[in-house]
Amino acid sequence: MNYTQAQIDRANAVSLEDFLRTQGETLIKSGREYRWKEHDSLTVRGNKWFRHSQSKGGYPIDFVMEFYGKSFPEAVQMLTGENGEGQTEATTAPPTAFHLPLHNRTADRAIQYLTESRGLNKTLVEAFLLSGDIYEDAKRHNVVFVGRDRSGTPRYAHVRGTADPFRQDIAGSDKSYPFRHEGNGNQLFVFEAPIDLLSFICLYPQDWQTRSYLALGGVSGKALDRFLSERKDTQKVFL
Repeated sequence: MNYTQAQIDRANAVSLEDFLRTQGETLIKSGREYRWKEHDSLTVRGNKWFRHSQSKGGYPIDFVMEFYGKSFPEAVQMLTGENGEGQTEATTAPPTAFHLPLHNRTADRAIQYLTESRGLNKTLVEAFLLSGDIYEDAKRHNVVFVGRDRSGTPRYAHVRGTADPFRQDIAGSDKSYPFRHEGNGNQLFVFEAPIDLLSFICLYPQDWQTRSYLALGGVSGKALDRFLSERKDTQKVFL
């Protein structure tokens, strides 16, 4: 598909530092630039990149084509999220790879937000921090709620701002694997959002570990369908 010059200019104005971090990549500060850990001969600064081992560099579109194997239109779409001329909204975009946001070294701001601003029990919050299903991201200190598949592999993440009402699912998340607690009992409690789930446990904490809880991340039924197909022993569902 064809892109307008304005769209191309927007794509080439994207900060490569921010782009790489949203892809889950690790950047290391090197003077006024950042070095990409996966390609240590490559540095980025703003919307420019340079590969020192090959004396080669450029702007974001070239970067995505070079390192992510995308065509020109695919690179523009990946950088801007915009469709090209003549491309309808119904066109299916290539699936986005899922990567968790980088972990912060501590979870102090996440704990403060969840316990003081949202009134959650600290022991409960610490239990989910210990499991890794809640953590604080390094870039913006958001609370990250993680959803995993049956093998324990992260497949979904929802971020919630600690200083503002920002909330967002991480690109590439699969809503059929939501934030949840899975007990060995036959009762399932279903909620729209992770904090709703945690608040309910705080209100009714007795034997909560034995029950199962799902946060759908909205109103999609994918997560519930998958859970019931995998846990056929479920006898009661509370919506």
